[in-house]
Amino acid sequence: MSSLADKLKSLGVKTGSSLPTPPKAASQSIDSVVAGTFLSTPRGEAFVTEQSFGREYLHGRVSPHSEFPLAIIAEWANDPRMTSLPISKFAFLDTETSGMAGGTGTYAFLVGAARFIDGKFVLKQFFLRDPSEEPAMLEALIHFLAPCEALVTFNGKSFDAPLLTTRYSLHRIPVPFKGFAHLDLLPLARRLWRDRLPSRALKYLEEHVLGFVRTSDEVPGYEIPWLYFDYLRTGDARPLAGVFYHNAMDVVAMAALLAHVSELLADPYNGRVEHGLDFIALGKLYEDLDHWEEAARLFERGLEFELGEADFGLAVKRLSILQKKRGDVGQAVGLWERAAEQGHIYAHIELAKYYEHKLRDVKSSLKWARSARRHVERADLPAYIRSHWLEEIDHRLARLERKAGL
Repeated sequence: MSSLADKLKSLGVKTGSSLPTPPKAASQSIDSVVAGTFLSTPRGEAFVTEQSFGREYLHGRVSPHSEFPLAIIAEWANDPRMTSLPISKFAFLDTETSGMAGGTGTYAFLVGAARFIDGKFVLKQFFLRDPSEEPAMLEALIHFLAPCEALVTFNGKSFDAPLLTTRYSLHRIPVPFKGFAHLDLLPLARRLWRDRLPSRALKYLEEHVLGFVRTSDEVPGYEIPWLYFDYLRTGDARPLAGVFYHNAMDVVAMAALLAHVSELLADPYNGRVEHGLDFIALGKLYEDLDHWEEAARLFERGLEFELGEADFGLAVKRLSILQKKRGDVGQAVGLWERAAEQGHIYAHIELAKYYEHKLRDVKSSLKWARSARRHVERADLPAYIRSHWLEEIDHRLARLERKAGL
């Protein structure tokens, strides 16, 4: 696999201690395209841009500023450190690279990093004007990350963090995020939206969950390495303005997504969740964490929505298994009775099962099974859901009537 240096050599670009061949008169340097400064480091100068987002800023429908209740996320990530750290100790990080293969031949030529400082979300972007400046860029990033103890990325555990670790190791510079708690939002996004959304790419979530649409400044991710190669060949930084925008929006989107998800998990019932499948996904997550009461409540709420046939059947099955796991029959009966009063068909069936198998009370079991059938007959249900319930209920009624001698 060819390295960046090999690719640049094939393009006629010389790298080393100096910047590329002076650009033509029509070209523009990076500092004339994006506002930034040249930061002095022990390894030389690094080009750094900065922008901040105050509390008034909304990324679509969501503010990146939040209380960030991270208890459930920390439990899911199996890292309790996240609950004890203030959000100011979290760094949000994303890289733009010379390729997607990773390894020693891949550079991170633009690193976007942000953290909360004095009530503002402060984003800095560290740019590699020439591969020879990489040690200086890495040193500049160290200074910005110094106050932090946790990292937030999107697919960063698989890509961004290992890539930067390689670059730091090659230059024998200590890795600034070594030992940090690391929250990768991609696996969490997959848990929450894989059944409802066709894509869990950050930009797709940004549009369909956060309600933010990027401007025409956006460039597709697959074009970014080649835009950088062109810049190194020509010295003209103008096409890179869109790369800086792309990177900045990725970092801000991560903060907004974490704000949204953390609040959603802390209180799913305040209107943030609008889709039945999202309630089901939350129920699965809570069930996996052994929060069975909350999981049951979420499954019940999800069943109030019109679901697809496969999703409906799965939700009913998960809820049934969950009720058995809970073990506290008395408490379960109370919950079923309350759910039955609210018209939940599954609750009538669970009560029919309880009276038949636990109390051996066929008369009461018949009452609940018949009640379940009446609810199905009155309810405005899709044909497949009606068929699902009637098949189960009629089979149960036939058995109970035989037991009762009817």
